[in-house]
Order: sequence, then structure tokens, then C-alpha cells
Amino acid sequence: MIQQERKLMAKQLKLVGTGEITPTALHAEMQRSYLEYAMSVIVGRALPDVRDGLKPVHRRILYAMHELGLTPDRPFRKCARVVGDVLGKYHPHGDQAVYDALVRMVQDFSSRYPLLAGHGNFGSVDNDPPAAMRYTETRLSPIADQAMLTEISEAIVDFSSNFDNSQQEPVVLPAQLPNLLLNGCTGIAVGMATNIPPHNLGELVDGLIALIDNPELSDEKLWKIIPGPDFPTGGEIIPTQGIEDAYRHGKGIISVRGVVRIERMDVGKKRRKERTAIIVTELPYQVTKSTWIEKIADLVNGGRLEGIADIRDESDRSGMRVVIELKRDAVAKTVLRELYKKTALQQNFGAIMLALVDNQPRQLSLRQLLEEFLKFREHTLTRQYNYELEECRNRLHLLEGLLIALNNLDRIIDILRNAADGTTAKTQFQQELNLSEAQANGILAMPMRRLTGLERQKLQAEYDELQGRINELENLLNNRPEFLKVLKKELRSLKRKYGDERRTRIVQPTAQKSQSKATQTAKKQSSDQNKTTSISNREPDTTSQPFSLFTPQTPPKNAILEMTYQGTICWRSPDTKVPDNHVPIYSEPIQEREQFIVITDIGKAYPVNVADVPPIEIQPIPLLSLLPKSAQRDSKKVVSLFFLSDNTENKDLLLLTNQGKIKRIQLSELAGLTNRGLVLIKLKDQDGLESVSITKEGEEVAIAMSSGRVLRFPVVDEVIPIMGRNAQGNQALKLRYGETIIGCVTLDDNKIVLLVSKLGYGKRLNVTGLRMTKLGDIGTQALQFTHKNDSLLGMIRASDSKDITLLTNQKKTLNIVAKDVKIWGKDGQGDRLVKLSNQEVIDYVM
Repeated sequence: MIQQERKLMAKQLKLVGTGEITPTALHAEMQRSYLEYAMSVIVGRALPDVRDGLKPVHRRILYAMHELGLTPDRPFRKCARVVGDVLGKYHPHGDQAVYDALVRMVQDFSSRYPLLAGHGNFGSVDNDPPAAMRYTETRLSPIADQAMLTEISEAIVDFSSNFDNSQQEPVVLPAQLPNLLLNGCTGIAVGMATNIPPHNLGELVDGLIALIDNPELSDEKLWKIIPGPDFPTGGEIIPTQGIEDAYRHGKGIISVRGVVRIERMDVGKKRRKERTAIIVTELPYQVTKSTWIEKIADLVNGGRLEGIADIRDESDRSGMRVVIELKRDAVAKTVLRELYKKTALQQNFGAIMLALVDNQPRQLSLRQLLEEFLKFREHTLTRQYNYELEECRNRLHLLEGLLIALNNLDRIIDILRNAADGTTAKTQFQQELNLSEAQANGILAMPMRRLTGLERQKLQAEYDELQGRINELENLLNNRPEFLKVLKKELRSLKRKYGDERRTRIVQPTAQKSQSKATQTAKKQSSDQNKTTSISNREPDTTSQPFSLFTPQTPPKNAILEMTYQGTICWRSPDTKVPDNHVPIYSEPIQEREQFIVITDIGKAYPVNVADVPPIEIQPIPLLSLLPKSAQRDSKKVVSLFFLSDNTENKDLLLLTNQGKIKRIQLSELAGLTNRGLVLIKLKDQDGLESVSITKEGEEVAIAMSSGRVLRFPVVDEVIPIMGRNAQGNQALKLRYGETIIGCVTLDDNKIVLLVSKLGYGKRLNVTGLRMTKLGDIGTQALQFTHKNDSLLGMIRASDSKDITLLTNQKKTLNIVAKDVKIWGKDGQGDRLVKLSNQEVIDYVM
């Protein structure tokens, strides 16, 4: 019976067309099928391609949106429409899987440089779910449109058929930036996983350029350029062997901490009580805030975490703020250590840099990832240049035929008049004028307007332009140094447009332990003196001290306090090597002084302890981060900082707002300043403090406007009287439409200032040539402009010995000597001080 069934089955199989039965062992078939399934998951779903850093679903989403025309300058479109296109054309899987991938590409807390922009609810760091796809809208972000899709075509990258052979889709996108390292990637395949952290765009570009310039660059030098990941949620990285392991071998453990501050705050309604609180403003990457808070509450309720009285989430649109209020007898740093140990406030990021190289999974080092990208970018650029060269040659060939026809116009007309049909005319063109078939067809398709003299000029101009472009392309393809120069120029352009400051700090907990004996001695001397002006020796109503991983201590007496153009602050020893990107706009010896004064644009002054400022060897930090939380929330910038001297009797502060209000207040008002801050001027809505100058009775000040007019005021009670702290001040001037205040300077004895426009023109001006003005006056036009888009950018005092530094929007530093700038009168634009490239303007003068 069994044999009969087998014979029947064999006959049925032969009917199907197999012809024979092939016996296969079950374990062999299972192994083969499982490997095929595993490779399908690895290549088709879970792992990114090393070239564009994308998984297939992300690549298909971006390409579908590109086809829909959802560029940054177009309106947003419903996500449901995008998901439908992706499913119907390229990705035959579940709609929720596609939408989840799209949502992650929008979230700025998941991607360091989001590739999509969105309207609507796309979730939050509290793990709130996004709204349904029918409610949310999306479009491409500028960086995705320019750096991932601009050059896409079948001539630049390979295309393949989709799942039903009805469409063509790109195998890889022509990425101009290493997106795999830029935004990182997480994926779990079969038997392997990838977990690549995001990095800073500017650092990656600098690393790529360094490898182009020196392919033999050592790993250690490369790691100095790219020191570690840069997570979108910020945090602090503790340097460990893990970073080196990840960058050298492609796998390592990186320790990440949240950013915290320790504050003193008032609690209670009837009686004022003080308690210490730990304020958390940043969490490690991929830590859910709500889950973390619940974990702390569980630990406290279970008796496994002591010293915490209350925990509340005060986060809002301006940023994260979780307040952990401590019990009266609790030690803040002890509780903080427990939080690091038992919660996700400190956690390890397991980096596994696994990606597809030639459709094979490989674990790569940082150098290998950058080299693979450079190899791919060189390949796509070569294909792009070859394609453009072929197009230019074809067009040039056609233009040659048109120009030949115009030079033999009478013969062309005669052939057309006597030819029986178009084919005959084309054949005669080819024979008599030695033209190709394409050129002959071009002549037949040429409209009559091309016979005019102006059109002839246009054809000749186009011909010359194409010939120049062909020579340029041939040079790029045959001259590798020129090719690499263009590649570097492209990378620098993307860095200028999309680069930003690092969000994740890399700190060293034990950095301060290696301070010199001189530093320790200076600290001891400062403690022994027990100066009464130190904020730390008082008990103010509310204190706000930053908590960082370096131990706050007084710098050595020869240290220099410096603030940069970006608003960061640090101190350094005179013999410290200064990084190239460190450009201070304020530099002052500390000389054992314990605090300095900071005035922000909200018109309030705050004291800052010098001991809270980190040394340059660790990393400069934003000066605003050293102020109380309220000041951080309300202030946009620091207007002035200075050390308060003992002699303040005859000195005043001159305050100028951006709406033209001016006020003089005695400098002695700042004596006894506490961390609550001190209101110096009452500001109306939309007004802000623009300039702060130290002056005294009898001096003169000059105020400059972006339009080039300058007002000269005497500092006397009749014009600028001394007022109380709560006064609004007087109206010094009225702003014209589109005009802004550039600055206010106290004039020295020679009364010479330097005026610089944003296009690089400038002159020295003797202010005595300007008439003295009264409040509300229009002033004197002191600088003229020849370009409509030019304006006055800066005004500073300029003695003969002063060195002037100009900063541009392309992050260049240009130095000039004041005495080399010609002194002009109030008429004229002055001389061109520096030569700027296209789109480059002056950003700051100091």
C-alpha cells in the first residue's frame, strides 16, 4: 500500500514538470533555508549600507518623498500618503513598520540630524506614542534634500527593479555625508546586531578632510579630531577604554551620564526653609524620562534609595528640568552617586559598528567607516562627472552643427527649399556640410528665431561655456589632486551650512587631580584669605551652583579668564596651547579674584564664582549655564562680564537697550550682589539690553547704528542723568525702519573709533568731527555704502597699537592692525579692509 502511494506521488511530481525526485536530508534543507532567511533579513531589513548609512525602508521612504516632490520649500504632506506610496511601490511590508521608521527620522531626540521635517505629534522623550499617520504631516529636511538626494539619477547610482518589476528604485542614495556615523543606526538581525552612535557633522567633515590630505594619518590623531559620539539628547561622556575599542575594533562600551546641577531652593509657605535639589537637564541617549522617574520613585518607596524627599518633572518647551528634592540631612553628591549606580542617569552605550560592505556584514573601525564612505563618494563623483561630460559633449556637438548651419545659412535655405521631404534634406545636410545625423536633425528642428543676431550670440556664448566646462571636467577626471580639492570644498560647504556645536560633552572625572602644585598652593592661599566678597562664603536666599565632573577649585593666580565668540567660558594658564577654534572676545587675568559679574540681555546682573569655571583642558562651557535656572530660561545672551574692582565711587554703568533706551546707574549698586541677581533696568516687552559700558562723569560715548549713523553724547547729568535701578531710562534715539543698534563705546582721549561694514569695508574715524548730540537726536551719517546689502557691523575704539580681529560667517579669523587703516572724515565708505569670498560676510569685530 505504501509503495503504491509512493509510485502515485512520483507520477504526480513528473506531471508538475520536475522530472525526478531529489532526496534531501532534513537537517541540510533546514540549514540552507535558514541561511537564506538570515541573509534576507540581514541585507533586506536589519543592517544599514556602509555607503549611505540607510536600511532599505529608510532609503525607500526618502526616495518616495523625493518622487512626490516633498522638498523643504514645498508644503507638508500627510504621512499616510507617503506610507501608501512606499508600500505600493517599494516596500511590501506592514504599514506600521514603515510609519515607525518615518517617525524616527523626524524625531530630533532620536536623530542627531533629522532627515525629515514634521508637523504634528511625533512622540516625545517620555515615550509618548506619535499620532496616527492620518494626522501627521512630513517633508524632506534641507540636509536630506541636499546631501542625500540632490544628485540622484540612474547615471550616478545603480537602480534595480522593485518587488513586482513595475518600478525602479535606487540600490543606494548618492550621500554626500557619512550618514551612518552622522545619525547612527540600531538594528537586530539574525545572529548579529548593529548599534552605531551618532556623531557631530563638523568633526566628521574635519576627519574626512584629514584622511584625504593624509591617508596614513594615525588613529590617535584621527581620534583627536573625532573625540567621541555626539548624541542628540546631549549628556556627558566619561572617557574610557570603550571609546578607543569602538573606534579601533568596531566594538566597545561607552559610558554616558546625564547633565545635572545642584541648587538651593526655598520650600514651605509659612516659614522659609532651604533645601538642596538635584536638577537634571539632560538624560543619556535613548533613556525614557517618564520610565526613569518611575524607577527612582520605586527605589525610594522600596527603601533602596535614601535621601530623596520629592521628585517632580518641571520640563516644558524650553527644555528638560527634573527636580529631585533632597531631605535636609542628605548629602547631594552621595545621592547623586546612588542615582548613577542604580538608575539610567548613567548607563553604558554598547557600540557595535556593523554594516553591509558589498552586501556582506562587516564590523568596521572608525577609520574603515570613513574610508568606505570616501571610496563611495569618489565613485559617485566620478560617475557624475563622466555623465555630465558626456552630456556636455553631446550638446557641444549639436551646437557645432547649429553654428555651421548659421555660417552656411544661404545653402541651408536652398537645400530646404528644393528638398522633397525632411529625410532628403537631412541627407543633403550630412553630405554637403559634413554633419552627423544628430546635427542634421538639430538643424531641421531649429526654430526661425535662432536666425537672429542675438540668438547667434547666445549659441556662441553657450558653446564657449560648454567648452570651458568640458575642459574643467576632463581636468577633474584626469587630475586626482584637483578632484580631491573639489571633494573637500564640497564637504566644507556642507559643514558651513549644517554644522553645529557639539551637544555631548566629553569630560574627565579625574582631570583636576593632575593639577600642578602651583594650582594647589593658589587654592590654599585663596582659602586662607577668607575674603568677604566671595559668594561661596555667604548664605544667600537661593543659590545655583553647576555640578560637573571636575572638582571646582580656584585657578592659579596667573590664570586668564576667557569668553569666546560662541558664549563659552574657561580659564587657561599663560603657557597653555590654545586650540585653533578657540577665539576669545574677552580676556582678563584672574589675579586671585574669586568672582566676576555677568549682565544678560534681560537687564539683570549675576555673580559667578571663578572656581565654577572649567579649565580649557577639560572644555569651555556656555557662560549662561553657570547662572541660575531662571536666568538661563529668560536670557538669550551675555551682554557684558567684568571683574568688580574695590574702587567704584566715581564709576558708572551706561546701559543701552536695542530699542534705544539709555540709562546711567552707579557701579556701586552692584556691591553685595547675590545669586538672586540684581535688576539694573526695567525693560518693556520686546526690548532687551544691547550694550553695557563702564564710564564716568565728563567722558563721552558714541552710539552706532547699522545704517551708518553715529551719535556722540557727553556723559553729564544734564544729558544722561544717574537713575535708580527700577527706572526705564530715557529715549536716546529713534530707530528707523530696518535699523538696529550696533554698539556703544566709551571714548578715550584720542576719540578715534574703527567702523567696519559686513562686506569688509571700514575706516578709522575721529569722533571730534561729529557734532555733539542730545537725547532724541538723529546723529551724523558717518559711513556710506556702495552696495545695497551692506551695513555697519561693528564699532570699536582703535588706537594705533591695537590689533583688530574680524570673524566671518565662514568661521575664518582675519587680523588687521589699527594703524594700517586710514583715518577718514564722516563722508565715504572707507577702504576695503579684507578680501572676502562669495557669500562671505563679517560676523564680529573685536
